[in-house]
Amino acid sequence: MSIRLVSSALLVLAACSHPAFAHEQAGLGGGLAQGLLHPLTGIDHLIAMVAVGIWGAQLGAPAIWVLPITFPLVMAVGAVLGVLKIPLPVPEVAIALSALVLGAAVAMRLRPPFVAAAAVVTVFAIFHGHAHGVELPSSANPLSYGVGFVVATGLLHLCGIVLGTLTQWPIGERLIQGFGVVIAVLGGYFLAQSLGALA
Repeated sequence: MSIRLVSSALLVLAACSHPAFAHEQAGLGGGLAQGLLHPLTGIDHLIAMVAVGIWGAQLGAPAIWVLPITFPLVMAVGAVLGVLKIPLPVPEVAIALSALVLGAAVAMRLRPPFVAAAAVVTVFAIFHGHAHGVELPSSANPLSYGVGFVVATGLLHLCGIVLGTLTQWPIGERLIQGFGVVIAVLGGYFLAQSLGALA
């Protein structure tokens, strides 16, 4: 019952949101506060960040800490590329794909070698960071804005880790797999939207 309720709520949110909402705020001014809020305003970014934390928790040590630390650090590099206007191919498609892939990894309890998991997270982190950098508000201090969205991303990972600890109980494991399914479905929805926008 709880999985159905969560699924329904997230699908309603998806239907009401644009797939790249978190990456369309070029007109916002500010610094640290806007950076902190930016990752929270787009469900595509939010669910992918939570999925990184959940997947890390499923994989256990060292992934439980290394993946959520690696992602924000690499994301900062991607943000610099975005600020410098160095283009990446189809960034919104890659961001949607990140939610689909990470959600599927959680749902299927994939346990690849640690290096492979880190590589997947690293690639997606570059695209998420790039989107933040490209949409840096013109009036924002880049450093404080960057610190804000890196901290917010880390907190989203932490939420995922906390959720991932539910896997200690059989019902918790099923609930987490249900979250993974919902995240993957939303990622697929956003991917379809992004591909449709390119057509």
